[in-house]
Amino acid sequence: MLDRALVVVDMQNDFVYGPLGNEDCRSAVKDVVDVITNGGFGLIVVTMDTHDEDYLSTQEGIRLPVEHCIEGTEGWELVPDVEVVLEESGAEVVTVRKGVFGSVDLPGIIASRCKEDAEVYFVGVCTDICVVSNAVMLRSVCPEMRISVISRACAGSSRQRHEAALDTMRSCQIDVV
Repeated sequence: MLDRALVVVDMQNDFVYGPLGNEDCRSAVKDVVDVITNGGFGLIVVTMDTHDEDYLSTQEGIRLPVEHCIEGTEGWELVPDVEVVLEESGAEVVTVRKGVFGSVDLPGIIASRCKEDAEVYFVGVCTDICVVSNAVMLRSVCPEMRISVISRACAGSSRQRHEAALDTMRSCQIDVV
């Protein structure tokens, strides 16, 4: 059982360079790469927002009518710099496709490979949607894990929403480092 794990949330082209990207997301790439490269993690779980052609008819698509992360498109793929360092990391890399903000599979994957009191770190985008959703889900299922979000390696849909999400995670006993 592992002592440390990293969760890389939705570092996909559409969230960084595509229709939902912004300068903060683009700036976070180098920090995500640095965390993966220098973190010494035995396990890295990568979430991938995954939609299909009927996205706009889903509840999310009705509320966020921007097609993104359609499986098989370039926008769905991981940012190339992140993909390269994941392959070179030497860690066990588990990819989780998710059709909504939070992955219901993520807590079970972490719990099955990590000690009850392991350190789990989160990086990625968007802080105010998918990062916060997944971190809070993990906190709910694994209450004794030491969960942290590395704020410099995260970005939100806006700077204000990023900061609000960090405050929400602090309220949910998730450390912001």
